[in-house]
Amino acid sequence: MEVVPAWAPAVGFTLLPHAGGFLGSTITKKEIPTWYQTLQKPSWCPPNWVFAPVWGTLYTSMGYSSYLVWKELGGFSEKSVVPLGLYAGQLALNWAWTPVFFGAHKMGWGLVTLLLTTGTATATAASWYNINRTAAYLMVPYLAWLTMASALNYRIWKDNPSKK
Repeated sequence: MEVVPAWAPAVGFTLLPHAGGFLGSTITKKEIPTWYQTLQKPSWCPPNWVFAPVWGTLYTSMGYSSYLVWKELGGFSEKSVVPLGLYAGQLALNWAWTPVFFGAHKMGWGLVTLLLTTGTATATAASWYNINRTAAYLMVPYLAWLTMASALNYRIWKDNPSKK
């Protein structure tokens, strides 16, 4: 008798990244109309309404990618420790950025967190390449967005030295 339906891991892995995004959104929603609205931002800063659908898409993509790797490696095993461990690390760093930047108003530490996230996400994608190329390629838009987010975080940090 099958305890877990065959589709359940795919759905679980795909939805997992959204958990941290949802929790982070509670902090962000509170801070956008107050603190974030007062910050000087560069002309190329995306409008606020763009962030939720972009992050929703990226979380879905990276979550499904992690499922592909998990499935390819036969689940949680000795072979999956590094590729899924890197993934878990970058996801934890990703989730940490919102409380650091929006919650604590630590723009410089937010940038450090983003750079660590980008490095770990890059290592994740590289480790996935020989396991499942589709999974690795699905991480590329996320890496591009992290690059833009890092540049934006840097610019906001530098342009708002007195905003704590």
